[in-house]
Amino acid sequence: MADPYFFGYGSLVNLATHDFPDPHPAQLKGWRRAWRHTDLRPVAFLTAIPDPTSEIDGMIAHVPGNDWDALDQREWAYDRVPATKAVTHSLPHEVEIAVYAVPDDRQSAASRRHPLLMSYIDVVVQGYLRAFGSEGADRFFATTDGWDAPILNDRAEPRYPRHQALKPDETCFVDDRLKRIAAQIVKTL
Repeated sequence: MADPYFFGYGSLVNLATHDFPDPHPAQLKGWRRAWRHTDLRPVAFLTAIPDPTSEIDGMIAHVPGNDWDALDQREWAYDRVPATKAVTHSLPHEVEIAVYAVPDDRQSAASRRHPLLMSYIDVVVQGYLRAFGSEGADRFFATTDGWDAPILNDRAEPRYPRHQALKPDETCFVDDRLKRIAAQIVKTL
């Protein structure tokens, strides 16, 4: 029986946000990231959407004992989707890999009423910087849709439950990349 792994493409790339064992960088072919809102949450968050022309970097990690409960609770607004054949990784043994994605019929565009959170962006970009370097973090920005949505600057009082403190150079990197894409940063809703 193949070992169960998940493919994370957002906050799960940041190893400071979880303790799942045996993490490894990987790529998911045929998917892209997008900022989306769902009626299950008040703010927008990342989801994976099928895109046959795209490939995204991410992190795979082991789900010990096939016990998906903790991860399913963390990712409760998503469906767990089989993705084994779409993932390229360096593991020498056979694994079964799942990715979490919001069902199409539950998605809508992010908006001023349902913005992106800066504290969430910070966590994700920090993970990409640490796992893939600045080139990988730049690929994160390039392979993610929805940057035209407002971003609530909640750094002073983070709303994202797994927020992390960024080093000054990580904060500068995030701010610089958001400036390059002309992101709309708002202080209040």
